[in-house]
Amino acid sequence: MEQTLLECRYTLKNLEQILQNFWNVAEKYPVIAFSGDMGAGKTTFIHQLCDMLDVEDTVSSPTFSLINEYHYNEAGKDTIIYHMDWYRLKSEEEGISAGIEDCMLQAMRQKMYCFIEWPEKAMSLLPQSTLWVKIETLSETERKMTLSNGSMA
Repeated sequence: MEQTLLECRYTLKNLEQILQNFWNVAEKYPVIAFSGDMGAGKTTFIHQLCDMLDVEDTVSSPTFSLINEYHYNEAGKDTIIYHMDWYRLKSEEEGISAGIEDCMLQAMRQKMYCFIEWPEKAMSLLPQSTLWVKIETLSETERKMTLSNGSMA
């Protein structure tokens, strides 16, 4: 059963204010699935989150590469974020061949993270413990974000 863990409205101007609240909930989940329409701001939000975490690498959309790997220091430990964009996946088998399952398993075992855009493309590959982040466009500048655990299916 789905449970709402956090709900908020934001604009680009006040996005920084909600990032810490978001991370206070999200950091407990190695796999975080970002869902929303094209242009809703999934990549922008992930980029800002990575900035907040002081990611050392250049953060960009993995639309063509499928998986980008970023590093940041968390309490003296090098921590990896796998940023995935499943928009171009044609099948779950293609995703498995690309290594998305391996990245998720590694993240769950070693306190790393997978940030996944367009998770709807291969829902059955996601673990039950996935944190779901739904971003809705309310206006040209305002978004509504809902964090929940449990399946979004």
